[in-house]
Amino acid sequence: MKVARAPSGAKGIRVLPAAVNQTLLVIGYGSLLSGYGILAERRGGKSRLVARDAFPVRLTNARRGLAKPSSHGHYLAMDLEPIDPALPISARAANGSGANDGIGALGLVFDREWAPLIARREEYDERQFVRLIDLADRAGQPLGDFLLALARRANWSLLGYRRALFDLLGYTSEGYIFHPAPLEDGRVAIVAIGSGFEGSGDSSVRSKRNEYGMDRLLTLTEAMRLDAFALDREGQIGYFVECLLGGWHGLEIADLAADLDGDLRAAIRARLDEVARGEHERFLRATSLAHARYTAAFGARPHAALTPMLAPDAR
Repeated sequence: MKVARAPSGAKGIRVLPAAVNQTLLVIGYGSLLSGYGILAERRGGKSRLVARDAFPVRLTNARRGLAKPSSHGHYLAMDLEPIDPALPISARAANGSGANDGIGALGLVFDREWAPLIARREEYDERQFVRLIDLADRAGQPLGDFLLALARRANWSLLGYRRALFDLLGYTSEGYIFHPAPLEDGRVAIVAIGSGFEGSGDSSVRSKRNEYGMDRLLTLTEAMRLDAFALDREGQIGYFVECLLGGWHGLEIADLAADLDGDLRAAIRARLDEVARGEHERFLRATSLAHARYTAAFGARPHAALTPMLAPDAR
């Protein structure tokens, strides 16, 4: 397996070596679903990441939609919420063509050195994220397990968890905040969830969702009708394609593909025609996967919900 090199953009950030957190398990459910999104090619490679491994995931007790104003342009990014707020958002590793419950996501394993750039991409202070990993090291725990203890004490309340994290660090974010997502196999990943409409965890830090009145998750059709801020329609469609391309790898994206009117489907198909043909190669570069390992984990066919939006020769 190829192993990604440490990013040059992380220089100057002190990342201490530690046996417990030499790698970070991150769940992507938006632009991190595709090679196109992970490598940030639409943005000229800005916020580019490269993982050392990847596998398909299903998230349960979760719904996703557009809600969090992006720092990368004038459009909404994906956010995640629990269906039952009294229970955790959880996950399981699953073949892309497996059982159809839950929503499709991507498990990404990053070398520790990528921590600053992961944080920067999610609008989380990189030094605070490195500090959080260091606290988990000192506790002798993987980062996900360390954060899971906070979430349990908060009875899975997202706002309660954000407050506990703020009490620990003296810091919270107006953008995304890292939450734990337990997997059925005992591992605990981290997942970036928007600093909520109801609060960031600190009354002095107003979340972007609250600032723009984003009190619920939206479909793409609903987002394109917004007048809360100057939406960049092309940017919004381009971002959405980054997410939909997860279906190229068999990931469950039926929830994203639903409720798209004819005009939006046409615009999406035009953009997909530009990028889908290079997606396989980009995904292998973004995840450091060899072709044989990729095929074993993800299969060889796009998700059925994506197929109608692909040009015939790309299906």
